[in-house]
Amino acid sequence: MSIIHRTTLKPTKLELLAGWLPGRPWYEGSESPELAKAGGFRLDDPEGEVGVEFMVTTDASGTAYLVPLTYRGAPLDGAEHALIGTLEHGVLGRRWAYDGCHDPVLVTELFALIEGRAQPQAQSIDSTPDHEIAHSYGGTGGLRATGPAVDDATGTVIRASDGTTLRLHRRLGLPDSPPPGALGHVSGHWTTADGSPTRGLFAELR
Repeated sequence: MSIIHRTTLKPTKLELLAGWLPGRPWYEGSESPELAKAGGFRLDDPEGEVGVEFMVTTDASGTAYLVPLTYRGAPLDGAEHALIGTLEHGVLGRRWAYDGCHDPVLVTELFALIEGRAQPQAQSIDSTPDHEIAHSYGGTGGLRATGPAVDDATGTVIRASDGTTLRLHRRLGLPDSPPPGALGHVSGHWTTADGSPTRGLFAELR
């Protein structure tokens, strides 16, 4: 299980994201967003080297965005386009933060979650499964990415080895049940701007 350190980050994750989000094709807020952390979950890297987090953040309009993140102790070769920025971690030192959809560790573990081989972890509590993260899969297993992730106006698409396509919904709001025709899905929870708990679809496999 990953260890969550109670320490300082400079800049904070939200400060990094405020400068990065406006350049995404699926982002529809202001050029200087005021962001709040609204929820999310983590996955474990089996090698224990990469932090893997699925953060939900909301802006001043109340729109919720799904931001998969990875944190590394050194730059990821060939992923300069996916670098969000660097953080100074009070315990671990400098960390490189990436858009996790372009990081093979996160993608591998996301497919493992869909297949039921990985367990979602609470975002802010050590060694605690998050039982509110729902997932399903109707295939035969062995999913893996066959090419780079591609962003479009609504989210991010990753093609899988069995000919299916995984779509991550970056702007949240769809019902959390598996959509018709989906072979698999991941859904989760977050808190709205007025403090109300809600749920929605994070990703679907077709």
